[in-house]
Amino acid sequence: MTQLFYSLFRPKQSTLKDEALSGLTVALALVPEAVAFSLIAGVSPLVGLYTAFIIGLITSIMGGRPGMISGATGAIAVVVVALIAEHGVEYLFAAVVLMGLIQILVGALKLGKLIRLVPHPVMFGFVNGLAIIIFMSQFDQFKMAGQDGGLTWMTGSPLYYMLGLVILTMVIIKFLPKLTTAVPSALVAILVVTLIVIFGGLDTRTVGDLASISGGLPEFHLPLVPLNWETLMIILPYSAIMAGVGLIESLLTLTLVDEITETRGSGNKECVAQGVANLTTGFFGGMGGCAMIGQSLINVNAGGRNRISGIVAALGLLTFILFFSNYIEMVPMAALVGLMFMVAIGTFEWASLKVFRKVPKSDVLVMILVTLITVFLHNLALAVLVGVIVAALVFAWENSKMIRARKRTDEHGVKHYEIYGPLFFASSTTFSEKFDPLNDPDEIIIDFMESRIVDHSGLEAVHKITERYQKLGKIVYIRHLNNSSKALLEKASKIIHVNYKEDDPAFVLAGKQTV
Repeated sequence: MTQLFYSLFRPKQSTLKDEALSGLTVALALVPEAVAFSLIAGVSPLVGLYTAFIIGLITSIMGGRPGMISGATGAIAVVVVALIAEHGVEYLFAAVVLMGLIQILVGALKLGKLIRLVPHPVMFGFVNGLAIIIFMSQFDQFKMAGQDGGLTWMTGSPLYYMLGLVILTMVIIKFLPKLTTAVPSALVAILVVTLIVIFGGLDTRTVGDLASISGGLPEFHLPLVPLNWETLMIILPYSAIMAGVGLIESLLTLTLVDEITETRGSGNKECVAQGVANLTTGFFGGMGGCAMIGQSLINVNAGGRNRISGIVAALGLLTFILFFSNYIEMVPMAALVGLMFMVAIGTFEWASLKVFRKVPKSDVLVMILVTLITVFLHNLALAVLVGVIVAALVFAWENSKMIRARKRTDEHGVKHYEIYGPLFFASSTTFSEKFDPLNDPDEIIIDFMESRIVDHSGLEAVHKITERYQKLGKIVYIRHLNNSSKALLEKASKIIHVNYKEDDPAFVLAGKQTV
């Protein structure tokens, strides 16, 4: 119990006051987000609020990144729209349960470390695209219902009030820390703008205009779906996509918070925590969620570095639902819009704009591509996946051009091909073009001292070269293979045959051997 208490509070790293106030600020920012994502998914606002509470609480206690905030997210909401429309909300709850089980499995298999495969340009593109989405998503708050029932842009006094309050919020958040850091500037901004609206009698949109957030405690609820193979086939694709999207967004957010706080979280532990949180929320009528980069940055910038801030945010949100819904519904949307604008500005990697002429064009291309996919498709998982694939292909292409062969003939008439650069699928054709079987002597040596065989394509390239020489009655020897390359050849010994040079110092062989 003592260790748990210490792991939650860690008083040496920050004060309880900072953590509590930061968590309270996050709780206020979570309300409109959870409501909005619920409306996107087509479920009751309380579904999103309960999701934010349950996932936020569990990941704050169990997660691998103290200070990171999780809850209902737009990335998950977009995925489940079709499922709810076609099969109903009960199938959503079942899909969220399965989503949690998949994420727990990923964490148990320690696959969280795969996030290391995401290149820096992809991270830049992801963060910049997300910042643009956060910024643009706030524009809906500048619209109002028109006479035809649709939404139209605000004009006149409503627009001026909205703009003025948004700007005031941003000014307070920006400049208050220069005067004092005793309380989070975002929380002060929300309170000041709320008081101005209430006592000034200003007619502007509030949280209550979105939906009522009043409710009771979430209740345990088994998804009312048939327990059969057909149900599994319906929910599995959605669960797999939600699990993937949730983990990618969570692990990328974890990496970002790591960089800001100059600490290191545990990706595998976060995967398990996300899975347990989603498994639980599925049994309490939740819609599933993951880490929230905007709220995480609000928390970190407000001083929340430890688990207690996330716990306060989750419990604060539940308190709002149970006891203070009437007061929270008075908070003007302008204050929260201004807060999210500042989050977007802080999230955007402005430094990435300065490196355009200092990094390879391929990195710039990947960065822009990921940003565009994130912004226009609103699919973070797809954006990251495409970015990683493009970066990998570019890397393969660049390395394929590195293969070289220095040729020489020794005093015994044996021709040596000294290979430089990795031999793999992209360089295998170039490798094959380096040889001249017709004009070469009866014996050649391929020296891999400065090279290595990476994959099956590389093995096949070596095999084809030896076959070409053998058909002409000539023999090829392989020299200086490293251990990994030799292991590949030994595994493929039944289909690929090469000769090791008997005096090869890299291997102790009893005479000439064929593998």
